[in-house]
Amino acid sequence: MRGKFISVGRLGRDGNAWGHMAAANLGIGSNNEFRHHLQADGDTGSSFAHALLRFPLWGKIAGANLLIVLVCGLVLYRELPGGRHELITAMAWALLAGILANLLLVRIALEPLRELEATAGRVWRGDLGARVRPSAVADRDMMRVGGAINLLLDGLVQDRAQSRRLASLVISAQDEERARIARELHDSSAQTLTALLLQVSAAARDEKDPAMAVRLEEIRTIAGSALEEVRVLSHTVHPRVLDDLGLVAALEWLARRTRAASGVEIEVNAPADSAPYSVPSAAASVLYRVAQEALANAVRHAKPKSVRLMVVATPERASLEVADDGVGFDVEEAEHRRPGMGLFSMRERVSLVDGQLEIVSSVGAGTRVTASIPLNQLRQI
Repeated sequence: MRGKFISVGRLGRDGNAWGHMAAANLGIGSNNEFRHHLQADGDTGSSFAHALLRFPLWGKIAGANLLIVLVCGLVLYRELPGGRHELITAMAWALLAGILANLLLVRIALEPLRELEATAGRVWRGDLGARVRPSAVADRDMMRVGGAINLLLDGLVQDRAQSRRLASLVISAQDEERARIARELHDSSAQTLTALLLQVSAAARDEKDPAMAVRLEEIRTIAGSALEEVRVLSHTVHPRVLDDLGLVAALEWLARRTRAASGVEIEVNAPADSAPYSVPSAAASVLYRVAQEALANAVRHAKPKSVRLMVVATPERASLEVADDGVGFDVEEAEHRRPGMGLFSMRERVSLVDGQLEIVSSVGAGTRVTASIPLNQLRQI
């Protein structure tokens, strides 16, 4: 079974949460509940009457006009002498022409509503750039409705931009705090353990008592292990190479460390034409965390033979793809069954910078995680 999940925008698992919010405000967010309510009401009354009420407006008008034609035709047929049948025929044609004119006018009058529906559908799918276009056939009331919807969408776009700026600041503050903790671990805790390791090693060399020398050697081994764990923790909290050498170098360091720990072959590719474009720190941090989580999930759950990381940067966008040849999984089932897998954290991090996250996987055919982040707004922050 093939699973595919795409997360776009700020929050929301099933699409763009801002789009869902806008669509809800436009009145289309509860269509299923509305239909269910109508069906429930239909069970308590006449199904035929409710079917007539639900019939499209053009059908109601056409039915009413046909009824008028039939009634008038019967009346004229009964009241007029037989020699006046030509008049009856002429009046019937006139009434039919009136029906056609009414249908045409109704279609023209409802055309702006179709534009409103199309705009609401685009917003529901996440396109907050959609706007109700001016219509030459819209009346004043319809134009006011379209203008109100456009004002609502403009406000949502402004709120979204502000949230994106705040989210970027939050990520930057979080990374700065991580960097500070990493420096403290490296410059303070690691140095203290190094000094302890040297002192214990010197004491072990000078110790004449064999039993005490053995105990000191055990302490030295424990201190060495603690020092290595602190160094690994320092790099895990915030890799210094990400700040010093950039995203590609940080991913290569992550690949080497993961390869050494797991034995999985990991390859990092970055096209040469991407090198001139620098990735802002907020986007680099998000992409690095996505790669870190995707690699950890692949090694822990997928049992792959190889994993490939691809980084592509342009002036407008930075993208990361992590693909493995492991056992794969069903994405939707994993979301419900194992909420702690890390998919949620990847999705939220990407959405905070207005990026897109796509996870494609099928059982037996591996997994591909793709994160894409627009850079223009981040460079302006």
